[in-house]
Amino acid sequence: MLTVSTVNVNGLRAAAKKGFSAWLAATEAQVVCLQEVRAEPDQLPAEIRDPEGWHTLWAPAAAKGRAGVALLSRQRPERQQIGFGSAEFDTSGRYAEIDLPGLTVVSLYLPSGEVGTERQDEKERFMKEFMVHLIDLRTRAEAAGREVLVCGDWNIAHREADLKNWRANQKSSGFLPEERAWLTQVFDQAGYVDVVRRLHPDRPGPYSWWSYRGRAFDNDTGWRIDYQIATPGLADTCVEAHVERAPSHAERWSDHAPVTVTYTDHA
Repeated sequence: MLTVSTVNVNGLRAAAKKGFSAWLAATEAQVVCLQEVRAEPDQLPAEIRDPEGWHTLWAPAAAKGRAGVALLSRQRPERQQIGFGSAEFDTSGRYAEIDLPGLTVVSLYLPSGEVGTERQDEKERFMKEFMVHLIDLRTRAEAAGREVLVCGDWNIAHREADLKNWRANQKSSGFLPEERAWLTQVFDQAGYVDVVRRLHPDRPGPYSWWSYRGRAFDNDTGWRIDYQIATPGLADTCVEAHVERAPSHAERWSDHAPVTVTYTDHA
C-alpha cells in the first residue's frame, strides 16, 4: 500500500507551532507534499527541515516569504527535480518532483489569481505552460512504464460540488469558467484522473480549504481546491481517500486540511 498526503501549510513555521509537527509525527503516509511553505530551509526548525525517517526536497521561491513547495518521502528518491522547465516559474516555489520506483510524485502550488489583476494573468500563463508539461510528463511516463501523481493546491474548484457557495463565486478566481474548462482539459485531454472525486462521485466536497473569515470552517463553507491527480493506472488502484479535517476551528494549523489517499501497490 502507498499512502500520500498533500496539504497547503499556509506558512510552515507557523503551522509547525500550531500542530503540523504532531501531525507529521503521527501520519502513516509514505509521501507528504507541502505547499505555501513560505520559508527557506535554513529558516525552519531542524526537526522540520530534516525530520527523522524522511528524505526531503525543498523548493523555496526566489521571492522571500512567498509560495514554496516541498516533498517528504520515507523512501530515498531515485531522482528529484525542482521546476518543470519554465523560464518564468522555475524559481517561484511552485513545482517539485521526485521519482520513486515506478512512480513520479509532484508537489504543485498553482497561482491563486485575482480577477482583473496581474495575478490572474500570471495564473493564466502558468496554466498554459503547465498543460504542455502535464501532457509531456504523462507521455514520458507511459513510455517508461511509470505512473504520475500530481498533488497540491490547484486553486481551482472544478465543479459546483467542489465549493459550498458556488452561485456567488462564478466570477471569482478559482471558479471562473475558463479555469474550470482548463481543469476539464487536464482530465479529458491530458488524461489524468481526479482520484478523490472518483471515489466520491456524488457528494459535495469533501472540502479542503475554508476561509479564516466568519464561521466558514464551523459551517463547512469550503472549497475543494487541493487535489491528487493521477495517471489512470495509479488512479485505478486508489482504495481510500479523505480530508483530514480538524475537529474544531481552534485545532487547525492551516486554513487547508491534508488530503490523504491510499493506493494499492503501484509497482
